Amino acid sequence: MPELPEVETIVRHLCTARLGGQVIRRASVHWAKTVAPHSPAGFARQIRNSRIETIARRAKYIVMTLADGRSLIIHLRMTGHLDILPPQTPPRRSDRMILELADGRQLHFEDARKFGRVWLTRNSDQILSKLGPEPLTLRVADFRRRLHGRTQQLKPLLLDQHFIAGIGNIYADEALWHAQLHPRRRADTLSPQQVAALYEAIRVVLRRGIRNLGTTLGGGTTHFVLPQGERGRNQEKLHAYGQTDLPCTRCGTKIKRLVVNGRATHICPACQRAPRRASRRGRIALRVKTG
Repeated sequence: MPELPEVETIVRHLCTARLGGQVIRRASVHWAKTVAPHSPAGFARQIRNSRIETIARRAKYIVMTLADGRSLIIHLRMTGHLDILPPQTPPRRSDRMILELADGRQLHFEDARKFGRVWLTRNSDQILSKLGPEPLTLRVADFRRRLHGRTQQLKPLLLDQHFIAGIGNIYADEALWHAQLHPRRRADTLSPQQVAALYEAIRVVLRRGIRNLGTTLGGGTTHFVLPQGERGRNQEKLHAYGQTDLPCTRCGTKIKRLVVNGRATHICPACQRAPRRASRRGRIALRVKTG
């Protein structure tokens, strides 16, 4: 699934391609469940002749603000991506929605697995309000407050979009590697220095991902590409994610793959030490003492 750097890269590309200011002359929907809350016909009717004012990102969502105040919100999910194509390009097998623009170009939403969604709404808060803060604008003091008292393991917590928005599997692994923290470490066990290190690691790996135009894994049509078909370059800069059995670039130990809360996770077992577990005898003694 495209994460914050990939979605930010797409948004910047759409802005550079001057989609802002374009009028949507016609829309066609080729998979009914792609659009909400309207029917395909209702969506096409409602968006016709709407002008795109601005294009921005919120977490993993692309948000196009229309001139009349409505929002066109796109979530790519697992396999969705946008293509800017020439006039009169025929629909492809996995195209789910096509917007025809006033200058003749077409914006195709391709989604092989059909999980992506497009909302046309006057109230974007219905979709976006429950998201956590943006990690690149969140202050370290606020990050520390959000972590305070959290008992969750670090990897699931970073993936929780209510806690912090935009981080997925790739960048969670990279941030934890960078901060030298084990993904099963409980958030409430971090020292102030480790909290600061994790905060900085998140920002470093996300900014690197944006600078490298996102991460493209594999060569199939389901993998992330930019709207003009360009591949990201950040896969060449990964230190943990997908690096199983390769040497850690920091210490040389082989990267190990494990499963944390149902998600494939990649760590350096030397740099990211597993949290210690109390012995059975110690746990019994503690219960007796506190009982």
